[in-house]
Amino acid sequence: MYPRSSRQREGWRGRGRHVRDGWRDKLQRLINMHRIMVPVLTFLTLLVITLIGYAAVTDNRVRSTDSLVVIVSHDKVEQTVPTTPTTVGGLLKKLNISISEGDVVEPALSTEIRQDDFRINVYRSKPVEVIDAGRRTLTFSAAATPRSIAMQSGIELYPEDIIEEQPVTDFLKDRTLGTKVTVERATPIALNLYGQPLQIRTQAKTVQELLKERGVKLGKDDSVSPAADTPLTAQTQVFLLRQGTKIASITEDIAMPVEKISDPSLAMGTSAVRQQGSPGQKVVTYQLRLQNGVEVGRDVIQEVVVKNAVKQIEVTGSSLSGIKGNMALAGIAPSDYDYVDYVITHESRWNPAALNASGCAGLGQACPGSKLAAVCPNWQTDPVCQLKFFNKYAVGRYGTWAAAYQKKVSSGWW
Repeated sequence: MYPRSSRQREGWRGRGRHVRDGWRDKLQRLINMHRIMVPVLTFLTLLVITLIGYAAVTDNRVRSTDSLVVIVSHDKVEQTVPTTPTTVGGLLKKLNISISEGDVVEPALSTEIRQDDFRINVYRSKPVEVIDAGRRTLTFSAAATPRSIAMQSGIELYPEDIIEEQPVTDFLKDRTLGTKVTVERATPIALNLYGQPLQIRTQAKTVQELLKERGVKLGKDDSVSPAADTPLTAQTQVFLLRQGTKIASITEDIAMPVEKISDPSLAMGTSAVRQQGSPGQKVVTYQLRLQNGVEVGRDVIQEVVVKNAVKQIEVTGSSLSGIKGNMALAGIAPSDYDYVDYVITHESRWNPAALNASGCAGLGQACPGSKLAAVCPNWQTDPVCQLKFFNKYAVGRYGTWAAAYQKKVSSGWW
């Protein structure tokens, strides 16, 4: 039903205009709100994208610090490869570099890779003939010394044995293409030293030569049996006696001598053993001074070596390739290189852009990182400036790099 009077019709028209005006106002407010929300929503979207991108970059940066550069030399080839921290053996297996019997790897297969510019050398074995008491054994070895070659072939050696390596000059006579290693065995002797039985080995040919070899000096009350010119054969019994005195003997160890060789083909901070050594033994004999049957003192009358010490030969890396070479440019003394290497390796693995969750930055992890940035504005790409900064810090706080190293070792921080 529609209203019939003009007044009623006008009222209906007014109410219609009011409704239309209300919807128009609401629409305008929505449009105005849309004009504000579009840039706000755009800003928030861009912010989220930026944060996600930063997180991704940061995550990649962190992962990149876990990758170390390793230089592997093998089969006349030098490979430079990235790797996550692992062992030498693990990396060689990953690279499908096989290790055959007699091959030598430096550092050892069990060595952990903890630093950039890490170097691995694989030495391939060559044919070697080992001649031991007339017995000939053909083997393959890349060991660095004749003793190491003989040991690698499985032969049991004694410290007094003499091992020599000689090149093959006559193939028909020597019947081998490589080198030959000869083992001159020492003679086992039963030495009775003032009543103490000892088993020793010697290269001496007579009793007199044995006494001279062992530095035995006979006193006026000493006697030796058998005679000095008696030839020595296996298990010859030699007695050294002193009459009318009371004797006491003590066995002491002889420290293993160690020879260290610097090798620029290995990274500084790494090492390898090229000849396994062992400590020796000596017997110190005392003549007791007695009063009323009670010992009041003792005097050394003999020191006889019963087992020779074998020298251990160790090689230590001296390569300062890559970023480590900057230590010299930063004015750090060569005598401090090992200390610096240990500290920086354990702080950042020589990553100049290292940044941890606490805000510690750089090679030595300055906390806060702003201290480093204030001195080295381009610290992420300026390792020399960083090393100068950390060198000043180490000397200023601890006095020496050696002391800084000790602090790092003992507490885990510096």
